[in-house]
Amino acid sequence: MDYDVAVIGGGPAGYVAAIKAAQLGGRVVMFEKDVVGGTCLNRGCIPTKTYVKAAEYLHHIRNAKTFGITVDVGSVSVDMPRLVAFKDTVVKKLTGGVASLLKSNGVEVTRGEAKLEDEHTVSSDDKRFSAKNVILCGGSLSGRIPVPGIDHPKVLTSDGMLEVREIPRRLAVIGGGVIGCEIATAFRAFGSEVTVVEALPRLVGTMDGEISDSVLKTFRKNGIKVLLDAKLASVSDRNGSPVLSVEGEGDIEADIVLLSVGRSPDLTCLGAMSGKITAERGRIIADDHMRTNINGVFAAGDIAAGRPMLAHAAFKMGEIAASNAMGRDEKANLKNVPGCLYTIPEASSVGLTEEDAKAKYDILVGKFPMAVNGRTLASGEHGGFIKVIVEKKYGEILGVHMVGESATELISEAAVIMEMEITAHEAAEIIHPHPTFSEAFMEACADALGRCVHLPAKK
Repeated sequence: MDYDVAVIGGGPAGYVAAIKAAQLGGRVVMFEKDVVGGTCLNRGCIPTKTYVKAAEYLHHIRNAKTFGITVDVGSVSVDMPRLVAFKDTVVKKLTGGVASLLKSNGVEVTRGEAKLEDEHTVSSDDKRFSAKNVILCGGSLSGRIPVPGIDHPKVLTSDGMLEVREIPRRLAVIGGGVIGCEIATAFRAFGSEVTVVEALPRLVGTMDGEISDSVLKTFRKNGIKVLLDAKLASVSDRNGSPVLSVEGEGDIEADIVLLSVGRSPDLTCLGAMSGKITAERGRIIADDHMRTNINGVFAAGDIAAGRPMLAHAAFKMGEIAASNAMGRDEKANLKNVPGCLYTIPEASSVGLTEEDAKAKYDILVGKFPMAVNGRTLASGEHGGFIKVIVEKKYGEILGVHMVGESATELISEAAVIMEMEITAHEAAEIIHPHPTFSEAFMEACADALGRCVHLPAKK
C-alpha cells in the first residue's frame, strides 16, 4: 500500500482526520476537489457569521441613543462589495491556515475529484492511490426541492447569496432553518424587505419550541414577514424578477430568492463502491467507531447517517475515524453536541428539547429571563432566556436552551457540565462572576430546583 490512510474530502471531517492520522504516525494522502475547509469555511459557517456580525454592528449603531450616543442613523449603510471582500479575506486566511496545518503535519494533498475503485484504491485525475484504510468525508451539497420554476436564475443557494454585491430591495427566503434565519437577519439589517417561507409549523424546527417562538417574535418585531405551514406551489418570472406562488398567500415578488432547505450528502466519493457500502436515505451507515460495513473503510461528517450535520460534530467524527484507522479503538460520543443560531439575539441548544424530554422522563424545568440579568440590561438588551431541563429524581441535566446576547458562547458551559454528568444541584452551587450573562445559567439551574433567589417565589 502507498499510504496508511487516504482521506477523500478536505472539509471539517476530512482535514481533521488527515492531520490526526498523521499525528499518529501514518503516511496520509488527502483529496480535495475544491478548496480545503469545505462548506463551513468557504460557503457556510464562517462567511455567514461575517454578515451577521455586520448586522450586529448596525443593530448597536441604531440603538446607540440608549447610551446617550448621538449617531446620524439615516446615513448608516452597508457597502456590500467591501463586506464581500472582507468575508473573502477571512475565508482565505482560515483556508490558508488549514493548508499550512496539513503541510506541517506531512499530509500529502492532492487536488481533484476522488472516488473509490475498491476498498483500498482511490482514483483521482486518472491516477490511482492505494491505502490500507480509507476515510470518506464527501461533505454535502445545498438541497433542492421539486417545485416548478425553482431553477430561476435569481433563485440562489447560500453559495450564490454570499457573493451578492448589491443589497436586494426584496429578499424571499425559502426555508426557515438555521441558514435561512441567519441570512434573513443579516439582510433585514442591511435594509432588505424580507419574507421567509417555511413549510413547517415553526422556524428552526430542530430547536426547542420556545426558541422557535422567540425567533418568530423577534423577526416579526423587526419587520420580517414569516409564513409558516406554507406550501410553495411554483416560481415564475415577472419582468426578470422571481415570483413565489404560495398556496393561500398569493404571489410574493422578490429581487432575489434564497433557497435554503437543508443539505444533501455528496456520495460521489463512493465511486465503484456505490451499492456495496451500506447507506440509508442517502447517507452512509457508520458505527460509533465510524466504520462502514466494508473493512478498512470509514465515513465521517455530513455523509454519516444519524449524526448532526455540523462542523464541530464533523471534527470529532474525523478524529475518531483517523484514530481507529491507525489501529486504536475509540468511539464517537455525540450525545452533547451543541447547536447554534446566529440571529440577533443569538440562540443555542444542547441535549433534549423540553418536548422530547417530557416524552421520556419525569422532568423539572428551570428558566431565567435575561430581562432581569444585570449584564443584559447594562448592555442595552432586553429579551431572551436560559432554560434548563432536569430529570426530577437525580437532577441530571437533560437539555439547555438559550436565547440572548452571547448565547452561542454560553452554551459551551452547559455542554461541559452535561458531559461531566454534573447535576443541576451541583451546577446551581457553582459561583459565577457578577454581572455576567453566564450567571443566568446558574440561576436557571436553581430555578429548576425551586430555589432561585433572583426570581419571585414560586407558588
